[in-house]
Amino acid sequence: IEHLPPCDVLVNFAAETHVDNSINDTKPFMKSNVVGVHNLLEIIRGKPNHARPLFFHISTDEVYGDRPDGSFVETDALTPSNPYSASKASAEMFILSYQRTYNIEFIITRSSNNYGPRQYPEKLIPKTLSCIETDKKIPLHGDGSYIRDWIYVKDNTDAIMMLIENGVKNEIFNIGANNHLTNIEVVTDILKHFNKGENQIQFIK
Repeated sequence: IEHLPPCDVLVNFAAETHVDNSINDTKPFMKSNVVGVHNLLEIIRGKPNHARPLFFHISTDEVYGDRPDGSFVETDALTPSNPYSASKASAEMFILSYQRTYNIEFIITRSSNNYGPRQYPEKLIPKTLSCIETDKKIPLHGDGSYIRDWIYVKDNTDAIMMLIENGVKNEIFNIGANNHLTNIEVVTDILKHFNKGENQIQFIK
């Protein structure tokens, strides 16, 4: 982000960690995404109305769960399918309830898969690059057919800043790039770029 949000906006950058981590240990996700968001909302509630910042919550498209075809819209039901996405959906429910009960102003964004500089090394693209660099097998879940929409992180932050600067309040937005690729397409594209073969892929359950 070239410039920071104004001081009257509280942006909740709850770090997204791999879904597998939430399956192995749910507690950190409850602590961060549910208890953490509740604590922030309570801090805002304790302020006089004129001094309350806008609560900007960055969620994830994973709160919708799976969809065999088509795209989600903001009014679709939330059907999270793992503890990580369930914790993010829970946070959203708290925010909506605090808006209705205490008139706290918010924006929620549900972003698709981000990629870009300094991403967590366990994510698909940096993990693939690391495996290529160290000549290790690239682990790929299932048969690699899972489809996600990929958005460059700076495009995502541009959208976030646009919402803040335009004074939007009490709304939810999906942020995506209409750039749908299977996981295996992502990995094979990277392998081709480095003149590597698909035999470097290791499919795992």
